[in-house]
Amino acid sequence: MPLHISDLLARPDLRLSVTYDVPPELLARTIEAATVSDLPTPGKWLQGGELLMTIGLLLPMEPAACRAYVRDAAEGGAACLALGLGQGLPYQEAPEALVAAAEEAGLPLLTVPDEVPFIAVTKAVFDARADEQRALLHRAFATQRRLTAAAAGDGLRPMLTEWTAATGVGATVLDPLGRLLATSEHGQRALPAQAHDLLERVAARGLRGSASSTAAGQQLEVQPLGARRLRGLLLLTGRPDDAARSVVPGLVSLLSLELERRHLRDEPERRRRSALLSELLAEEDPTADRARDMLRSAGLTAERVRGIVVEAGSAPDRTAAGTAESGAADGALDGAAQEVAADLALAVPGGLVRVVGGAPGVVIEAVVGEELAIREVLARFAPHCPAGIGPATAPEAVRVSLRQAAGLLAVSRSSGAPAQARQSQASRLLLDLGDRRTLHGYADAVLGPLDLADHGEELIATLAAWLETGGAWDATSRRLGVHRHTVRNRLDKAMDLTGRRLDDPDDRFDLWLATRIRRGGAPGTGPGGRPGPPPPGR
Repeated sequence: MPLHISDLLARPDLRLSVTYDVPPELLARTIEAATVSDLPTPGKWLQGGELLMTIGLLLPMEPAACRAYVRDAAEGGAACLALGLGQGLPYQEAPEALVAAAEEAGLPLLTVPDEVPFIAVTKAVFDARADEQRALLHRAFATQRRLTAAAAGDGLRPMLTEWTAATGVGATVLDPLGRLLATSEHGQRALPAQAHDLLERVAARGLRGSASSTAAGQQLEVQPLGARRLRGLLLLTGRPDDAARSVVPGLVSLLSLELERRHLRDEPERRRRSALLSELLAEEDPTADRARDMLRSAGLTAERVRGIVVEAGSAPDRTAAGTAESGAADGALDGAAQEVAADLALAVPGGLVRVVGGAPGVVIEAVVGEELAIREVLARFAPHCPAGIGPATAPEAVRVSLRQAAGLLAVSRSSGAPAQARQSQASRLLLDLGDRRTLHGYADAVLGPLDLADHGEELIATLAAWLETGGAWDATSRRLGVHRHTVRNRLDKAMDLTGRRLDDPDDRFDLWLATRIRRGGAPGTGPGGRPGPPPPGR
């Protein structure tokens, strides 16, 4: 327990006395230390909470000077004044001017009798403070033992419950996206509004720091959880005392171990889901019912899904390194990709994620629901990684969405941000870039669904002819030597496969750019370097 002024007055061996009728709330002040000073202005040498003792050697007798002395001590943080009395000392009783000044300033004034040396008072204060520290240490050890015992159980909840029972501070564990995993509170409560900002701030920094705030009288603190990667967030609601504060690192460690254990325990399930995704993508033409059943077996029930491709890193250059070094680099690259994939599997409902080897490196493929805020997920778990986001499709056509997403990786590398199919600014960006690999990657993303379709070359040729004639049906029919109804049927099928619309100017521009790239002419030039027609619909 903290040492109060009233505790010192209750010590019979010290025989301290008050010089005026001190209010109980002043006697309840905490004493942090004891010091002796006969300086006329001791305030600047204090740190706060001291019992300031003096024999009054340089104590002024004028009322105004006494008030200035007391005010200086109070402003310096002194919790209490004590005047030593006795034979051979300046005072045998407290002078009235000093008593009046202390009472006016609300600073308790005690007297120390002649037979009690100041060192006895000092020892009493520091012995009490040492006892307080020992008690805090014992409480901290007891709390840590309770938490350790709870950690041997199953899950996060027992540890959080023991923590709150021992400290009175609420505790909640959330995943890196702020979703509730466990709480010590009875019943799920909404998080305080100001907690969301703290959680977002800490999650954005990963394992590099914590944050705290006080709003509406409520103390909030957020600590990151995890060993090498962010696995979760700990939200403390309340103000921990010194004993509880010393246990917070232990609580963080135990919760981090539990989340890492959970991560390892979920590895077989992640492998099962990865195999399920591979099985789905291996089928050339799955039926709608089969594709939906496979996704639902993993908990993904969205009516429309989209493919996501993330480039986790580049393959090592084996011409510049030895076989052992290349193997080590391969292992490190694959390990990093597996970590990112595991994070995405945690964040994505259904967790359909797999790691595949590709050129120029390892990529991560995922299938997510149309409504998922995928950009937020990528910014959190795969920052600075090139990523392509395919268009929303029916589950049976997810291979097409993934193909388009893979084709957008080149765009993402150049722009430094995830590239999403059907972004109206993408084609303008490509015109500015002029990089051949990027352009062909974009063309693959736009025309990928036609590449996978029966008679895909025929569909692309018809589309290119229609666009080059400015959308003239008869001219296209004559150029291709087919009936105009055949042209319309082919284009209707092409639009169904790509999810585009011929009456949408942005779609027509993207399709024109993609077909022009496929024909080998840069945007703005026709075959052989001749000027080509202007983009249709612009």
